[in-house]
Formats: sequence, C-alpha cells, structure tokens
Amino acid sequence: MSTYAIIETGGQQLRVEPGRFYNIRHLASLTSNELEENTKILIYRVLMIRRKSNIDIGHPWLKGAVVKGRILHPYLEKKITIYKMISKKKMRRKLGHRQKSTRFIVDSIFLNGEEIYE
Repeated sequence: MSTYAIIETGGQQLRVEPGRFYNIRHLASLTSNELEENTKILIYRVLMIRRKSNIDIGHPWLKGAVVKGRILHPYLEKKITIYKMISKKKMRRKLGHRQKSTRFIVDSIFLNGEEIYE
C-alpha cells in the first residue's frame, strides 16, 4: 500500500497498485478485437505516483510515467433498465442495455524507465 499511482482511463480516475486488478468501462485506445486475454497494455495518463514517502505530481500528467498491465477478460456488466412513463397519457417505454467492461491487472509502475518497487 506504500506504492500506488493514480491514472486516468475510461473517463474516470483510478488509484492502482501493482498486483491488483481493476474494472474499467472504456479502453479508448483498443478496439473490440484487441480486447483479448493477456493483451499487454500501457497507460501513459498517470496523474500521480506515490512511493513510500515521495509523491510525484504531474501537470496534468507525469512525464516518463507508465503503468504496465494486461487484460484479464472483457465482460458485460449487469443490465440497466430504463423505464419511462407519463401518467394519464398511456405512454410507457422500457429500454435497457449492458455496458462493456474490461478487467485488467496492473503488473508494474515505471517512472523515467525505472520500475518502482514497494
């Protein structure tokens, strides 16, 4: 827990640690046929890195910082149901969709070409 990074991906910011897995909704740089198991990914949008007592903050991103990981598997989330109804007008509409998500694991965090250890 002493080493972590904050990255921006899929329209959200995540606090990631090496060896843990995370779910993200949109991997903008990858198409659907590239989302296979064990596909290696590099995330360059690193906002902050903390290692023990040192904190490095980027404006807006850190130069030379990379989070390396791999995709475990893509999957569909639970179905979201949207129900619209206008009373006294007999209008009812029921829609739903399942969003695509991707689970990935963080293998390592690099800063200026050097791997950051715990």
